[in-house]
Amino acid sequence: MTRESARDSLSTMSSAAIKAEIAGLLRAAVAPFLLTCATAYFAYHALEGERGFGTHNRLTQDIEETRKILALVVTERERLDRQAALLRTGALDLDMLDERARAVLGLIHPGEVVIYTK
Repeated sequence: MTRESARDSLSTMSSAAIKAEIAGLLRAAVAPFLLTCATAYFAYHALEGERGFGTHNRLTQDIEETRKILALVVTERERLDRQAALLRTGALDLDMLDERARAVLGLIHPGEVVIYTK
């Protein structure tokens, strides 16, 4: 259909027929438009929403970082547990006691030279 024939067909139609034609075209376009909007809405929230893929990836990274920190803390705790075990009265290590007294109280034996490294 060319422009001229379309223009001629519109001029021969009554205003009621034109309104009915437009209403029919709108009705035919509303359902696909609403479906497209709904699909876009759900796709956006599936990617960026509170429970979407982006949030899942961020939480997975947070879990990995937290596991690394946990491994460091567990290692530090084990080291401190070993030191505490050496300071218990049943298995008192005199060298460890001497080291801790020097570190905490700042004690030295007469004739010792202290070299500060910090």
